[in-house]
Amino acid sequence: MGEYERARAMAAAAPEEFWAQAAALVDWVTPPEVILDSSQAPFYRWFRGGRLNTCVNALDRHVAAGRGDRVAIRYDSPVTGVKRSITYAELLDEVSRFAGVLAGLGVSKGDRVIIYLPMVPEAVVAMLACARLGAVHSVVFGGFAPAELAARIDDATPRVVVSASCGIEAGRVLPYKPLLDEAIGMARHKPQASVILQRPQARAEMHAADVDWAAAMAVAVPHEPVIVEATDPLYILYTSGTTGRPKGIVRDNGGHAVALAWSFWNVYGMTADDTWWAASDVGWVVGHSYIVYSPLLSGATTVLYEGKPVGTPDAGAFWRVIAEYGVNGLFTAPTAIRAIKKEDPDGEHLARHDISSLRSLFLAGERLDPDTYHWACGHLGVPVVDNWWQTETGWPIASNLRGLEPMPIKPGSPSVAVPGYDVQVLDGEGRQVAAGTDGAIVIRLPMPPGTLPTLWGDDQRYVDAYLTANPGYYTTGDGGSMDADGYLYVMGRTDDVINVAGHRLSTGSMEAVVASHPMVAECAVIGVHDDLKGQVPRAFVVLKAGVQVDPAVLQAEIVESVRREIGPVAALKQVVIVPALPKTRSGKILRRTMRGIADGRPEPVPSTIEDVRVLEAITPLLVSDKP
Repeated sequence: MGEYERARAMAAAAPEEFWAQAAALVDWVTPPEVILDSSQAPFYRWFRGGRLNTCVNALDRHVAAGRGDRVAIRYDSPVTGVKRSITYAELLDEVSRFAGVLAGLGVSKGDRVIIYLPMVPEAVVAMLACARLGAVHSVVFGGFAPAELAARIDDATPRVVVSASCGIEAGRVLPYKPLLDEAIGMARHKPQASVILQRPQARAEMHAADVDWAAAMAVAVPHEPVIVEATDPLYILYTSGTTGRPKGIVRDNGGHAVALAWSFWNVYGMTADDTWWAASDVGWVVGHSYIVYSPLLSGATTVLYEGKPVGTPDAGAFWRVIAEYGVNGLFTAPTAIRAIKKEDPDGEHLARHDISSLRSLFLAGERLDPDTYHWACGHLGVPVVDNWWQTETGWPIASNLRGLEPMPIKPGSPSVAVPGYDVQVLDGEGRQVAAGTDGAIVIRLPMPPGTLPTLWGDDQRYVDAYLTANPGYYTTGDGGSMDADGYLYVMGRTDDVINVAGHRLSTGSMEAVVASHPMVAECAVIGVHDDLKGQVPRAFVVLKAGVQVDPAVLQAEIVESVRREIGPVAALKQVVIVPALPKTRSGKILRRTMRGIADGRPEPVPSTIEDVRVLEAITPLLVSDKP
């Protein structure tokens, strides 16, 4: 039995013992009295009775251990031309003083603070300052529309909002303060104050309840950490694309700290001496977990990048950052690698940089198609590891555990269930399916530490949304299969399954085939209405840079590939070439929005969309029955 099997078996048979050992990675003021409290199942709580402070674990203890001169953050902002290295000692000083600023505005343990900032060091400072006070932060992606920000203000009822005068997106300056003012005007709840970081690219007009960040920090008194219960909330993160009342994912202090400290080495193979780059945004769960908390809890260096590493004139921005800072592990979305592959298919930009420090590339956020996997493997020469998880879980459900026990990598699979997650695949009747058979992916309760214990202010909604469809399990909403070796294959959301003449087919399976065509950079397959068959698949493809092709020839080749790999029942006959696909700011393709337009049921365009113009350009192709 290898290390993985031993860990998996122990986490399943003796979860209290397994996670008690993992809890030694965290400094506790009071050790937990109960490792797993099942007394109010299905509301399981980890490390009840334990007391700690997350900020102390992320900063103070490293400084106390003599590592204060270690660089905590490498801030790289090509959109402003600013680079900055911040040591653990310097970060602790800034966080302590900003905690004093918040305390001076009345923020105390349990109060909520909304953070509406771009990718700047002050975002990390604000998050950790809240943790230092025992306050609950809720990061809202900078630039979200006022209506969505107002909904989050009403749900979280923050005492204070922390924001900036502007952000910089797609080469343009986006004023944040007018958006914030409009949101506060719309919201029923009124925060007592707003702390505003003035940026030179656009100064904000200040009002009576506004506090200037720099002025407040100049006179701030450092604040000591406030000790909290392990089960006290650390943050609320609202899932994107919500309608009506937003759905706030709650993360607690104790379980979160243990899970993220454990995963940095065991899942990603990273140590305190490594430099790590999660190329995401602090507004998303990846940013919370693996830009901020996991690397800092582990004492490592984390890269904070303002801007988009792809889509710039330099297709080698990723490689430049890796070479400049000696990045050992990179985490990004498959979309980013597909974009690089489109602009630089032969890897010419890659050849200009020394990326020998890189040990592994980790991809998550969307299914990793085999073609992108093979391109990255061939050009980078390092393991390319798919890992699958959700906002709700906060850390990976399935991965190839590079620290615990590296395993053979199978293209198309995020490998195996991480210890602590009892992952199963069920059919429509709730029965476990045979190996290789598609079904609904679920996780047996209780889930491990660090996952959501409930939704903010709505226990019943938590039960209804996640625990009711399959009693005794958390329903992930994703479909897929598991092979005889225990490797999981995630094919996408269960609502991405279409019904073609009575046959249930995964659009994810078809996308894998379409993406393998040598001229295709990325693609999306959606089901559209058909009078005869109910639904038929339609593929939308973006070509690689510089490619010229006869659309009829391309369609014929792709249709033949799908027939050969999946079968004639797939009934794919239409392949549409588009200049781009509509995506969220985290890089996820808006398949649901595309389906709604195609079916004549358009939904409001989510404010997470990267470029509304892309959606407007392809809408005629979505609604046409003869693309």
